[in-house]
Amino acid sequence: MEKGIYTEGFFNLTEDNIYKSKVIKDIDTNIGQLLKTDAKFYAIHVSPSEKELRAMGNTEQEQAEAMKCYIHEVFIPEYAKNFNKGLSETDIKFYGKIHFDRSRSDNELNMHCHLIVSRKDQTDKKKLSPLTNHKNTKKGIITSGFNRVNLFQQVELGFDKLFDYDRQRSKSFEYYNTMKNGSIRELFKLQEYGLQSSERKTEINQDKNPENKKASSQMFNTDNNYYTKQESYVTTSYNYQKEKQSSNTFITITSSCIEAPSSKTQPEYYIAKPLKKKKSRKYRNI
Repeated sequence: MEKGIYTEGFFNLTEDNIYKSKVIKDIDTNIGQLLKTDAKFYAIHVSPSEKELRAMGNTEQEQAEAMKCYIHEVFIPEYAKNFNKGLSETDIKFYGKIHFDRSRSDNELNMHCHLIVSRKDQTDKKKLSPLTNHKNTKKGIITSGFNRVNLFQQVELGFDKLFDYDRQRSKSFEYYNTMKNGSIRELFKLQEYGLQSSERKTEINQDKNPENKKASSQMFNTDNNYYTKQESYVTTSYNYQKEKQSSNTFITITSSCIEAPSSKTQPEYYIAKPLKKKKSRKYRNI
């Protein structure tokens, strides 16, 4: 693939080749009622792997058009949906810019997309933060938050469906997240799935070999089959952790300013209680 020919300007849901000055002005003026300590926008980095990029097209232009299609049809709609506020893609003010990292000579396929997403919605009335933790409750001041885990899962599934991409389960965000944060029951369930998958692959490979068909009843006794499946599962897990030790998804979200980390007990918006004045003690003259 010839590099260095195709270039892209900024884009959003309705326009392409938008000037940088327009992007800056639009984001900078969409900050109604924001405090000085509030983030004005969020930077989102969408960086598919080399294998994923091959599914998006053969040329830089094809990949760029595919990326814009993915942002329009999958990412922004899911981003809006995961605020749990009844929002759609038309409520999100964002601009995207596609880059080709041509400094990396070892890998021609390195296209990625930077998204600048405004903290406020299109009407400049609602504050939207993807760093607010999700709360599944209808009581209190904050009744919802941003579900990042679900976002990562859905945009990955959307990518696979849009580009007919055959993703291995051991390479999925769901697998990584379960291995890292799952309960014991979820880990056992994942392990059971891995063993069944390994067993099916082993049987298929054995059936393809005529000699193995004859000896299949002797080779696959209970003890040997259990050992083979266990060994396969451990190997798969090790390779996945090695490949994913630095990142668990091709999407990263950062703030335009340093924000206090969100927590379950400290929502993004809260009402501070007024401090009580200390009563001064009066001493009697002795």
